[in-house]
Amino acid sequence: MVDLDVAEQRYHQLNSVLPEASIFYAVKANPGQPLIERLAQLGSSFDVASPAEIDRCLLAGVHPDRISYGNTIKKRRDIAYAASLGVRRYTVDSAPELLKVIDEAPHAEVCVRLLHNCGGADWPLSRKFGCEAPDVVRLLVMAAEAGMRPGISFHVGSQQRDLSAWDNTLERVAAICAEAESLGARVEFLNLGGGFPGTYEQATPSIDAYGAAVRDALAKWFPQGAPELMIEPGRYMVADAGVLRSEVVLVSRRSPEDEQRWVYIDCGKFHGLAETMDEAIRYNLRTPHDGTAVGPVALAGPTCDSADVLYEKKGYDLPLALEEGDMIDIMSAGAYTTTYSSVGFNGFAPLAEYFVSTKGVHGLHDGFDFDDELAVP
Repeated sequence: MVDLDVAEQRYHQLNSVLPEASIFYAVKANPGQPLIERLAQLGSSFDVASPAEIDRCLLAGVHPDRISYGNTIKKRRDIAYAASLGVRRYTVDSAPELLKVIDEAPHAEVCVRLLHNCGGADWPLSRKFGCEAPDVVRLLVMAAEAGMRPGISFHVGSQQRDLSAWDNTLERVAAICAEAESLGARVEFLNLGGGFPGTYEQATPSIDAYGAAVRDALAKWFPQGAPELMIEPGRYMVADAGVLRSEVVLVSRRSPEDEQRWVYIDCGKFHGLAETMDEAIRYNLRTPHDGTAVGPVALAGPTCDSADVLYEKKGYDLPLALEEGDMIDIMSAGAYTTTYSSVGFNGFAPLAEYFVSTKGVHGLHDGFDFDDELAVP
């Protein structure tokens, strides 16, 4: 269940701490149509990764000028499709990709993505995306010479808990801007990416602290004023708006002497919880027996796949009273869950999603009971 009112609150909070930056919601975090519509009404722009996400935004009444095609890996025909609809901003990280954009979307705005090692992030986004600084300069010059409006993008990693990440990166970005301008390519906008956190087991600074860290870094490395700014929040916008309710299927032990119980629930890695891979994202859990005695558990999904283990090593404790049929609420599950759910592995249905707000309920299935326990605090 996703509470649209919480997502709206997060939008306003982020806008208040970084008012200089335009918000481009990362649709991949949760592409629910009611969510896109609510954010569009608030004035958000949107970062998309595919034609299908573009279509969702347009269906919500979003003007193409408010859409950024941020995926650096695009089919030529998909670029042409986006351009035919009026989308003008594209992200690239290689010369072949830039040449496709030059061919299919002439005079567009081109954002060149800088490689980032994503240290300090719980869900890194390094290696697959971005290029080194010399290549960023080269691509900026190519874009400018082709009559395009050039910009630079980077992403410090999803669920970034190190506030210095933006400072370190903006130092490099400032040097790139200076070199590119000396070669005739003035950088006209900066995409600061995402990285702002959801609320999981590991503590994070407040959103005010993130805003201050980014503003301080910009003032330090762009003392004469930074170019036009944009940010691409996904997780921060919607993670805390969501609760995933799962049912306990089985509680067992490997042997009578084993202190660790195995708790199997009806939702696993293949049904929306892919970010538990390597136990990277550690969700807070809520049970009907909270406040009673607890013991160590391994938490696993229901499928016949040995990879479908959520937590085994990171020290989760759950109530000893937990039993078959109990419900476990997985908190802050509004981001990167339904989008990661398989279409039906092992015959289990894809993860359902329901949107609620003070303005009504969307996606309600017959027989589903929105009781008070599911309310997001």
